Amino acid sequence: MSYQAEISRNNPSMFLFLIDQSGSMSDPFGGGGGGTKDKAMADAINRLLQNLSIKCAKSEGVRDYYHVGVIGYGSKVGPAFDGALAGRKLVPISEVADTPSAIETRKKKVEDGAGGLVDQDVRFPVWFKPVAANGTPMCAAIKQAHEIVSDWLKQHTNCFPPIVINITDGEASDGNPLAPAQQLKQLSSSDGNVLFFNVHISSLSSNKIEFPSGDKELPDQYAKLLFQMSSELPDHIRTAAEQEGYAVTAQSRGFVFNADIIAVIRFLDIGTRPSNLR
Repeated sequence: MSYQAEISRNNPSMFLFLIDQSGSMSDPFGGGGGGTKDKAMADAINRLLQNLSIKCAKSEGVRDYYHVGVIGYGSKVGPAFDGALAGRKLVPISEVADTPSAIETRKKKVEDGAGGLVDQDVRFPVWFKPVAANGTPMCAAIKQAHEIVSDWLKQHTNCFPPIVINITDGEASDGNPLAPAQQLKQLSSSDGNVLFFNVHISSLSSNKIEFPSGDKELPDQYAKLLFQMSSELPDHIRTAAEQEGYAVTAQSRGFVFNADIIAVIRFLDIGTRPSNLR
């Protein structure tokens, strides 16, 4: 296990997000207060894209340390950026930063200086919108991810390995996703194999299991399958998880079961922290 390659404009890496857009994503998010799962996921991905843009921002502008893609799977499988980026499989982060499809006004709680909180208007860029329809063609989404990542690696043979994060609330409707997941993880740069992480989200509000080292505590075969599909955490991500208070081991995998929206946001933050940005 290496995962030590410098991430730079001359040697960028990539993130690819696979987002379940099946009909059940219109159900309420577990724990209350999070709205429906599709809307909460859209907010989480948009917030992540904004944070990635900020991480790559320097005095002269946003540097292209990463190329980013979002693949949705539900009534169809394919690129899910909205607006001017629609149809694009991978987009340099500088172009992502410059091309949101909309800027919404949201409310944010801030301290009022007297021990209380008040609402403040904030600008919220949007690149990805909520969709929920039909089944869960996860196998097709992972196979499309394989094609995108394989093409990337042909041009970036020495890059920090691509990270693919799959967020789903249900069982695949088009077969067993284990084989395509294993094939995806076998792709590699000179610095290591592709990392494939999975987040299971639920309408329930209890029994979260985060970064497990084994599948004994997982309640069903589907959860165990997602665990099997997930990569072990490389050192820098395991260290980031430890710093956030998670009990992780060398065998911990990039998997969260029964995640609420807070768990999803924390997982995305930890899973996308750079290891060696230059």
